[in-house]
Amino acid sequence: MNVRLRRVRQLADDDQCVVSLSGVGKTYSGGVVALRDVDLRVERGEMVAIVGPSGSGKSTLLHVIGCLDRPTTGTVRLVGRDISTMRDRRLSELRGRTIGFVFQQFHLVDSVSAIENVAMPLVYAGVSRRQRLRRAAESLHRVGLSERAKHRPSRLSGGERQRVAIARALVVEPSLLLADEPTGNLDSRTGADILELFTSLHADGATVVVITHDRDVAAHFPRRVTVHDGMVHDQQPHEIASEVSA
Repeated sequence: MNVRLRRVRQLADDDQCVVSLSGVGKTYSGGVVALRDVDLRVERGEMVAIVGPSGSGKSTLLHVIGCLDRPTTGTVRLVGRDISTMRDRRLSELRGRTIGFVFQQFHLVDSVSAIENVAMPLVYAGVSRRQRLRRAAESLHRVGLSERAKHRPSRLSGGERQRVAIARALVVEPSLLLADEPTGNLDSRTGADILELFTSLHADGATVVVITHDRDVAAHFPRRVTVHDGMVHDQQPHEIASEVSA
């Protein structure tokens, strides 16, 4: 295969891949090894659960996938860009427009309304106030919370606050929705509603990756990545289907 053809195929491959890890390792000071030779690829339109117990390395994997931390070894590519070659500022800009984060603790500002919370990421992107509020209203509509747009977080239920947090992640129109234990602070019924919302967003074309310790949560996802002692075992949808039929 000639060099030009290889390059064309690589560009096409990168276009389908949101984030990829190749031979990634992470070692902290004191010699603590959190990740060991991890290979992982998430393509556009996938819905993936990353599951593992406390101390397994899944939180470190979240930080590496989210480009919040750089690996000690190996390569991380975000929408085809090798982050090892990027300065911190450029990486922050790329992360801000590519990844929408959802956290267990919601991280909402109680002094402003739901719609203002959702619009916040657009402030840093330099979007006008009129456009910010329009896009925030659209994002709240996507998560079924239009009627609560002017309520402050303290007047919302836990499930509604998580929906606001998801709307905030969606407002930048990210390539990847990355959620860390999004049902951890919710009762089982509300947690199930949030999982159903992720399923609906995925059906609309969103790429969703959820980090969880809960295997029941992971069971809702067509692809599961298990983390144990810093290593991963990747189950593709056809493998899960085989388990279910067996």
